[in-house]
Amino acid sequence: MSFLGGLFSKEKKESLDKGLARSSAGIFEKLTKAIVGKSSVDADVLDSLEEALISADVGVETTIRIIKRIEDRVSRDKYLGAGELDRILKDEVAALLSHDHKDPSGEFSTPTGIKPYVILVVGVNGVGKTTTIGKLAAQFRKNNKEVVLGAADTFRAAAVDQLKLWGQRVGAPVINKGMNTDPSAVAFEAVEEGVRSGADIVIVDTAGRLHTKVNLMAELTKIRRVMQKVVPDAPHEVLLVLDGSTGQNAVAQAREFTKATEVTALAITKLDGTAKGGVVIGIADEFKIPVKYIGVGEKVEDLQAFDTHAFIDALFKKG
Repeated sequence: MSFLGGLFSKEKKESLDKGLARSSAGIFEKLTKAIVGKSSVDADVLDSLEEALISADVGVETTIRIIKRIEDRVSRDKYLGAGELDRILKDEVAALLSHDHKDPSGEFSTPTGIKPYVILVVGVNGVGKTTTIGKLAAQFRKNNKEVVLGAADTFRAAAVDQLKLWGQRVGAPVINKGMNTDPSAVAFEAVEEGVRSGADIVIVDTAGRLHTKVNLMAELTKIRRVMQKVVPDAPHEVLLVLDGSTGQNAVAQAREFTKATEVTALAITKLDGTAKGGVVIGIADEFKIPVKYIGVGEKVEDLQAFDTHAFIDALFKKG
């Protein structure tokens, strides 16, 4: 049994509940007020629900879709009472996100038959990108995976140094060429080292500057191209890291990066200590890109493999 399965599942749930506590409390308080004295889900209840979802930063368009789904259900199933709103809400949000990634086992794994599995990590400075890479590496190492890290954010000395520290901490080699060097050269050598050493996973950091879309696209395209000289189908995953505590600003960042490159997975960090946890729902709904990881605390284990139903249960938790 792996570290992240079995025994850890209870701790994972507790961590998730704790991390989303502020978001959950805000929604629960508004829903409780909405249904007091109500025998059915009427327009006033739905207005209060709409307010609760928007205040949790679910986003206007996604909130409207959720309300419409609940309206349709109430219209179809006349017997539904206000006391059932919590269950209905969970059902309809889950249905809305039915396309999303689910990993109930909590395993950090990669597809079989791909070695090394190359992950290119993108995102602006300050979202927790390099820390997320370090935590990912730690989780993979606990699952007995050999990992190589590439410090291709060569515009910030702190990013290179931070990744080197993570490499030492988890026992993963870090390919770096220092400051102000060509990021694509670092990416090339990291993938090359992954192949040479027989590593399972290569994770490459990139610069977190939201410069012009043209420059961002050119830089990421070049990194892809040089990776493919070593592994023709690399990168196998482009992971966009977003700071969930920034709410709709995270949505704006997702729009910019999805225009600049093909993003295949999302990691949403810093959900602990914020009331904006609903942003995960809005982002997943708008971009139809799997949310693969969420960060709900400072510890390595607080970077969790995302599970739609566990997340919804924690977000709409009573009391």
